[in-house]
Amino acid sequence: MSPVELRAGASLAGVFGLRMLGLFIILPVFAVHAATIRGGDDLLLVGLALGAYGLTQGFLQIPFGMASDRWGRKPVLYVGLLIYAAGSFVGVLADDIWTAIAARALQGAGAVTAVSMALAADLTREEHRTKVMAMIGAMIGLMFALSLVGAPPLYRWIGMEGLFALNGLLCLGAIVLVRTYVPDPAPAARAPVEARAPLRASVLHPELLRLNAGIFILHIVLYAMFVVLPVMLVQGGLALAEHWKLYLPVVLASFALMAPAVIYADRRNQPKPVLIGAVALLLAAEALLGAAPASLLALGALLLAFFAAFNVLEALLPALVSRIAPAQGRGLAIGVYNTTQTLGVFCGGLLGGWVARHHGATGVFVGCAALVALWLGLAMGMRPPPRPGQPGLRSDVVS
Repeated sequence: MSPVELRAGASLAGVFGLRMLGLFIILPVFAVHAATIRGGDDLLLVGLALGAYGLTQGFLQIPFGMASDRWGRKPVLYVGLLIYAAGSFVGVLADDIWTAIAARALQGAGAVTAVSMALAADLTREEHRTKVMAMIGAMIGLMFALSLVGAPPLYRWIGMEGLFALNGLLCLGAIVLVRTYVPDPAPAARAPVEARAPLRASVLHPELLRLNAGIFILHIVLYAMFVVLPVMLVQGGLALAEHWKLYLPVVLASFALMAPAVIYADRRNQPKPVLIGAVALLLAAEALLGAAPASLLALGALLLAFFAAFNVLEALLPALVSRIAPAQGRGLAIGVYNTTQTLGVFCGGLLGGWVARHHGATGVFVGCAALVALWLGLAMGMRPPPRPGQPGLRSDVVS
C-alpha cells in the first residue's frame, strides 16, 4: 500500500471509529436504562429506540451516496456528521422513551456510512481495497469492543444523558479528522452525470443483491440479540457494571480469530469459502444460544463464536461490494448496501423487541438462527469477483 492509501485507510478508520463508538456505546446499557424512563417498560418500544436510527439511515443512505457521486464525498460527509451530532444532543434531553426514539432517528438521518466507504474505495487501488475495508471493519469491531467494556462504567458515572453528549462530541471530532487528515480524492474519481453507470449495474446485479441480503440479516441478528442479552446477563448474576468482564476477553479473542480469515480471503482471493464459513459459524452460535447456555462460561464461548464470525463478515462484505460495483456507480452501490444494513438495524430492534415480548430470549435466538440459515443458502450460490486486474463487471451489463 502506498503512503496515501495507508493514510486514507487509517484516517477513515478513525472517522468510523469515532462515529461508531458513539453509536455502539448506548447498545449494551439502553435495554436496562429504559426501565427507568417513562414508557421504557415496553420491550417493543425499547427495540424501536435501539433500531430507530436504522430506519432513517435506510431512507437516506442512497440519497447521500448519490449526492456524493455528484458533489463530492467530503462535503456530503460533513453535512451527515453534523446531523448525527444534532441527534446526539437531542438525546441528552430524553427523559421518556419517545424522545429517545426521536433522538435515535435524527442520529440516523446523518447517513454517511456509504459516503465514507465510497471515499475509502476512491482513495485505494482494487488490490488493496480489502485491506482498507478490513482496517475499517477492525476499527468498527474495536469500537464495539470498547463500547461493551466501557458503556457500563460510563453509564454509572455520567448517565444516559452523558452518553448521548459523548456521542455528539465524538461526531464533531470526526469532522475535524476528515478535514485535517483524510486525503482528497482525485477529480477522476467522480465522473460527470452522463458517464455514470446505469442504475441496474449498481443496484440489481445478482451478487450485489446477495451481499445486500447478507448484511441485512447480519444486523437484524445483532440488534435483536441486544434487546435481550444485557437483561439475560443481569438475570444470570452478572451485574451491568461487570458485563465488561465477559465482553472484553470475548471480543479481543474474536479479533485474533478474525485476522487469519481476512488475510486468507485477501491474499488467496478466496472470499467465498471464508464468507460461507463465517455464516455457518454464525448459524451454529445462534442455534446454541437458543438452547439456553447453562453457564456464563458457555455463553461466553458462544459469544466468541458470534463475534469472530461477525467481525469477518463486517470486513469482507463491503470489500466485495466495492469490487463488484462499477466504479462510477460505487457511491450508489455502497449506498444501497448500507441502506439494507441500517434497515437491518431497524428491523432487528423492532422484531427483537416484538419476539422477546411474546416468546422470550429463546424465541429471539431461534428466529435469528432461522434467518442465518436462509443467508447460508443464499451464500452457497455466490460467484466470487475476478482477481484484481482481470475484467470485472461492465457498467452496461447485468449478468
